[in-house]
Amino acid sequence: MAAPLPARFADLKQEIAASYPDFKDRVTQAWGEIIAELKNVNAEITKTGPEYIPQVNFADLDKLGADEIEKIKRRGSVVIRDVVPDAEAVRWKDLLEEFVKANPDVEGFPANDKQFFQLYWTKSQVEARSHPNMLAAQVWLNNLYHSKDGTPVDGVDLSTPLTYADRFRIRRPGVAWDAHPPHVDGGAIERWEDSGFRQCFASILSGDWRSHDPYELEGRLNALSSRYGRPNQSSVFRTFQGWLAMSETAPTQGTLKVFPNVYLSNAYIMLRPFFRPTVPAGSAEFLDAKNWEFDISSPEFPGIYPRDGGYAGPQPTVDLHPHLELEKTMTSVPKVYPGDTVFWHCDVVHSVEQEHTGTGDSAVMYIPAVPLTPLNQSYIERQKETFLAGQRPPDFPKGPEEDKFVGVGRADDILAPIGRRAMGLPISVA
Repeated sequence: MAAPLPARFADLKQEIAASYPDFKDRVTQAWGEIIAELKNVNAEITKTGPEYIPQVNFADLDKLGADEIEKIKRRGSVVIRDVVPDAEAVRWKDLLEEFVKANPDVEGFPANDKQFFQLYWTKSQVEARSHPNMLAAQVWLNNLYHSKDGTPVDGVDLSTPLTYADRFRIRRPGVAWDAHPPHVDGGAIERWEDSGFRQCFASILSGDWRSHDPYELEGRLNALSSRYGRPNQSSVFRTFQGWLAMSETAPTQGTLKVFPNVYLSNAYIMLRPFFRPTVPAGSAEFLDAKNWEFDISSPEFPGIYPRDGGYAGPQPTVDLHPHLELEKTMTSVPKVYPGDTVFWHCDVVHSVEQEHTGTGDSAVMYIPAVPLTPLNQSYIERQKETFLAGQRPPDFPKGPEEDKFVGVGRADDILAPIGRRAMGLPISVA
């Protein structure tokens, strides 16, 4: 059981409640509406399964109609196929396996059979992140966001992608994983505690949850998503998190699962701390909205827990967030092939399948979509220095310097000028 949260978080709830007119009445009404809407959407998600996740071809991104784009935005996740040639993606996987074999001391999980690697600067990763098609897909995703009034924002260019270095996995069949249960990245208690970040969810907290727009830039640009500097807590604004497939991976084969409605999950998770059940869990009436009452006396934020000097989460669970019906609604993405990508909105609840029942590796590189903003550019400048020095990026735990490994990636491995710009390096080499 997670340690209790500090008493000051009860004061935070009361501060938030005092910030919005008629908070109790408005969010109580919204809570009931959200629960009713979840019941309908959950049934649709469960009935449809993986095909509920939109799938598009990279070559068709600029031809998508308004309805298709709206579906991607609402579900908050998308498979983009054929972003890079199959052979290129497979070659990257081969090089990664050679790198791990040549450097047996690299850190990985699980320790006795490494499959998720604490590596950031291999040649494959440097090449993949800088591939023009990967960056073009990210630009398309970044441009799903907008300012509230549609006008340009100083220092922000959604069409200039930045590179956020992350890790990769080569998961073998038959090994159960429990390290990635349903969770949301990019800020834990910060979603409520940081006034800038909280602005992203102002419509929800005011009770007007239907007008919430997860794609508005306001609040995102200056949000402190890593208020406590906890390792593995991203401090940048990623519009979408994502990965590039280097192998075939189908449902039940260790793939990604998502709750495919970012509007509803945001609304429910943000209001959940202000309500508690009045009947026992598991009772026939447990999910009925009338059996949940407004309560801001407790410091608990369900799904948020202390970790590494800060706070982790949100990590919704079947018990703490019962109306999401996660046991039914966490949906595996459709089968992917080498060169396909999967992207999910930064607020989407996601997890990794515990079982891998396939016969081959499930191999992906984590590559998110990151736009040019002042905060992001500042991080890229610091990340650039770690790259050039062969050290781990700023957001991640300290560890062995990759510069000491055989075959580490270098600036010369960046594939295109746009890739150099994304890394904060001069476009032309002197």
